[in-house]
Amino acid sequence: MISQNVRERLNLGANLFAFSHGIDSTALFYILEEAGIKFDLAMVDYNVREQSKSEIESAKELADKFGKKIYTKSVFLDKSNFEKNAREVRYEFFGEICQKFGYENLILAHQFDDKFEWFLMQLSKGAGLKELFGMSELEKRKHFWLVRPLLNLRKKELQNYLDERGLRYFVDETNLKGELKRSFMRLNFSEPFLDRYFIGVQKSFEFLEADRQILMPNITKISDEIFIIKNDSNAIRGVDMAAKELNVLLSKAQKEELSANLAKQTSVVLSGKIAVGYADTYLLVTPFCKAIMPKIFKEKARILKIPAINRGYLFAINFDLSKLNSNKHLKIWLLPEALQTKAKIN
Repeated sequence: MISQNVRERLNLGANLFAFSHGIDSTALFYILEEAGIKFDLAMVDYNVREQSKSEIESAKELADKFGKKIYTKSVFLDKSNFEKNAREVRYEFFGEICQKFGYENLILAHQFDDKFEWFLMQLSKGAGLKELFGMSELEKRKHFWLVRPLLNLRKKELQNYLDERGLRYFVDETNLKGELKRSFMRLNFSEPFLDRYFIGVQKSFEFLEADRQILMPNITKISDEIFIIKNDSNAIRGVDMAAKELNVLLSKAQKEELSANLAKQTSVVLSGKIAVGYADTYLLVTPFCKAIMPKIFKEKARILKIPAINRGYLFAINFDLSKLNSNKHLKIWLLPEALQTKAKIN
C-alpha cells in the first residue's frame, strides 16, 4: 500500500503521525505498523464534541499498547472561520513538536477522496495549476517533510480494511451534516462523483500529474533562502517562484534579462537583491551579498563549482558548504556532464 518513495522517506528519519482516530488515520496507523515503520503520535482536541474525550483516551491506549509516544493539545476556538483556525493551530502544534523533538517527517492520513475534494474546492475559488494539485505524497516544509502515504486509496477502502479486521475507530458526526464547507463539498459533490467515476478520475489525476511534472519547474529548497533550480525550459518560472519566496516580484523586463543571461550562460543579479548563479545544468538562487572572503573559503567554493555570484551570501551567513556537497542534487550537479544524463533527479 505504501509507495517506495514514501517508504524511503519514512526510513530516513524520525516520524510524527498527525492522528485523529478517525477512519483514515486509524487505518494508516495499522498500515504503518504492518510495514514496520516507526512513528509517534500527535493529536489535537478542539473541544467541540463530547466524543473527542473518548477519542483522546483511546488514542493514548493505542499508543501505550504499541509502545509509542503521544503528544496532545486541547484548544478552544471561535466558531467563525473554525476550519481555517483549526488547521493553523493543528500545524503550528505539529511543527513545534517536530522542531522540539527532532521529527523529520510529519505523516498525514489524507486519501484520494481528500485529494479530489481539495481539487474541487480550489476549482470553485479560481485556482492555478499549483493550487489545484496541492496534495502530493512528499512535500518539503521549513523544518520537516509532509508525507501522505494514502493518496491512492479511497476512504471506503480504508473503512473496509478496518471493518474486516474488527479494528476500533471513531466517526466525527459533524462530517456527516454538511454544515462546514469541506463536508458540504464532500457530501454533495466529491463523494457522489467518485462513487460513479473513480477509475476515470484516478486516471485523469495520473495524466495531470505527469503534465504537471513537465510544466512545473524542478526546484530544490536547501533552506528558506537557498534554491537549486534545474536549468531547463521551466527555469525562468522557477527563478520567479524562488524570487517570490525572497519577497521580490520580477518584472517582465527582469525575466527577459534573466533569459538573455541564461542564453549567454552567465549569472545575473536581479533587483540588486537576488543572485542567480549559472552552473550549467542547474541554477543556484540566493540573496545577493557582497563580502570579503578568505582564500580558503573561495577555494572550497571553487572546487565545489559554486557560482561566484552566490558565494558572498553563503559566506555572510556562515553556511557550511559541505551541506551543498552532500546534497544529492548538487552531487548530480557536480558529476561529469557525460554522467549527468544517467543520473535520476527526484
